[in-house]
Amino acid sequence: MNRDLPRWIDVGVIPAVNILLAFLVAGLVVLVAGENPLDALSVLVTGAVGYEEAIGYTLYYATNLVFTGLAVAVAFHAGLFNIGGEGQAYIGGLGAGLAALSLDGALPAWMLIPVAMAASGLFGAAWAFLPGWLQAHRGSHVVITTIMFNFLASALMVHLMVNVLIHPGQMSPESRVFGEAAWMPFLHEVLAGVGITIARSPLNLSILWAALACVFVWLLINRTRWGYAIRTVGANESAAVYGGIDPKLVIVGTMCVSGALAGFVGINELLGVHHRLLLNFTAGYGFTGIAVALMGRGHPVGIVLASLLFGALYQGGTELDFEFEGITRDLVVVIQGLVILFSGALAYMMHPLALRLWRRLSPETGR
Repeated sequence: MNRDLPRWIDVGVIPAVNILLAFLVAGLVVLVAGENPLDALSVLVTGAVGYEEAIGYTLYYATNLVFTGLAVAVAFHAGLFNIGGEGQAYIGGLGAGLAALSLDGALPAWMLIPVAMAASGLFGAAWAFLPGWLQAHRGSHVVITTIMFNFLASALMVHLMVNVLIHPGQMSPESRVFGEAAWMPFLHEVLAGVGITIARSPLNLSILWAALACVFVWLLINRTRWGYAIRTVGANESAAVYGGIDPKLVIVGTMCVSGALAGFVGINELLGVHHRLLLNFTAGYGFTGIAVALMGRGHPVGIVLASLLFGALYQGGTELDFEFEGITRDLVVVIQGLVILFSGALAYMMHPLALRLWRRLSPETGR
């Protein structure tokens, strides 16, 4: 008798049930706030995917979440819980920004943008290296060190933006605007060049880099010796040692890959949209990426789908704040938090019940 849940239930049905539960609880919250939950749901969906500009914003938010979700997922495969995506994204953006500020007057766009992209990945990887090294060689748990490094990244960015990189003559802690050679092209501008007209939105070519990152992660984990080593260390470190794998090397290397993926958030935010270095551009994407990775079960396809969901919540939530007097921005954050709670922290809450039902209803039962 098959005593385990089929994969289609584990990765499809259970996440869908978790989302449904989250929306049911969110509906109760909206009802308590004095608004009609069905009307709110209609506005949420329309605001997220109901017109071209909304779809562009949803995909723009989803791009960031793909990067951070992949970052968390790669670490998961090695048995590591990387909570430092926020800090790694922050420092990755610093790398991209420094490259743009230093070279935007010297290099053309076709050279500068790849250099800035590489800098974002290298800076993110460097910020994740030390927590990985500390766990591998000193036994410091990566959860604790990555949390600490989030605060260190925030403090470092505040210092740099207020005292070093701020554009002279302004009060806001922002750098000067990058030269246009460092601007990631917007998708509506690229498509307009080939005769296709779509609505303006922040969506830019970073989404293609996110798609390539998904392919890279799938190939890395499933089709390479390094991916085999990552999965083996994550499943059984003792067995990995017996098989000739160095867990220390795998832990440090995996954290660097994870940090690089998170660092790519800076490409979308700074090169693609803001065109300057500024504070708090990460906007919690690193933390939401944890829920994205959990909902996506660590698989790139699942992460893309979960990122689209959370991107829709980000964009649709903004419309809720505009349309309903009783639904404030804080309440929108609560609704988003409920989805994160059920999809992240409670991702496996329904697993025992689903397993019991499957064992009872499976046609193989009793054989």
